[in-house]
Amino acid sequence: MNGDIGINLSNIVRASKVFKELLNNVGVEEFTDPRYYPSAGVEPELVLRYFLFMVSIDHRTSYYTAFEGAIRGAFFHGADLLYRLGMLKFSEDPEFFSPNRMARIGVEEVRSWLSVSRTDGSTVTIWDPEVRALLLRNIALKLIKLYKGSVTTLINISGGYLKKPIGYGLIDLLKAFKAYSDPVEKKAYLFVKFISRRGLFRYVDREHSEVPVDNHLTRVALRLGLVELPSTLRAKLIRSEEFSWVEDVALRLAVRRAFKVVATLMGTDPLILDDLLWLFGRHCCTREDLVCRSGCKGRCRELNLCSNGCPLESVCPQATNSTLLTEHKYTNTFYY
Repeated sequence: MNGDIGINLSNIVRASKVFKELLNNVGVEEFTDPRYYPSAGVEPELVLRYFLFMVSIDHRTSYYTAFEGAIRGAFFHGADLLYRLGMLKFSEDPEFFSPNRMARIGVEEVRSWLSVSRTDGSTVTIWDPEVRALLLRNIALKLIKLYKGSVTTLINISGGYLKKPIGYGLIDLLKAFKAYSDPVEKKAYLFVKFISRRGLFRYVDREHSEVPVDNHLTRVALRLGLVELPSTLRAKLIRSEEFSWVEDVALRLAVRRAFKVVATLMGTDPLILDDLLWLFGRHCCTREDLVCRSGCKGRCRELNLCSNGCPLESVCPQATNSTLLTEHKYTNTFYY
């Protein structure tokens, strides 16, 4: 890789001050919106199953074709569509997410479930249904074998820890499942984020809390200059050349470290900061349509993340740089 990926503390300090102001506009998500998540009051084990299985397939939804479409007159895109389709299944039959059912799920069932009609009459299906079927079966079979099919048992064994110096916290335990084997632990921390907000898991070791690093967070960190790439990787980034597995992991670990420092300076939990980062990366600082280039509009404005321009413009090197950084290219992933 010809050099380590570092973090830029001066840029981190400047960005953290703006993020602290923005966080007040976002609030804390409780993940009870019935369009996407089980309602409050649903039996805990059913809710835990839903999140464990849904997060396991919550990675890149589109490749050749955008994963988007209308359901009952409402338009959904990407992860929103994934969880909308998940909740439709859960509402019809919560036992769909039982380990016994998931242990038998096949590619065609996943393809049928995670497809939606477009306005032009065509049908769009989520990318890599074969991989998602495998991930779901892997979790179900190991959950049955190791925990008698109970996610509650898995949670209890962690003892309320994310990671332990001796023994296994929840993040450690999740690594037994292929879907949660990412060295940067994106899905594991996303699962923790969901169930902790729902009051189904309370971790005692906040020092081990981290942001779930995906392409949105990585893109924001790169544009803000929170991480610094060696020249070889920066050239790859600018030329949109494929990163290797090692390079992708190293980059995302650096991004995670940078945002850990941001959260510490803000005096907040990284999983709380993640609410803001994910919304900002998904709706404002997107791959091709940046607030600083095209103005504040759409969901970015609705979410109070900007007004007349990007709130991070004064601390972002990209605001005045003619060479636009998009995001690093790493295609074949089931991590994020």
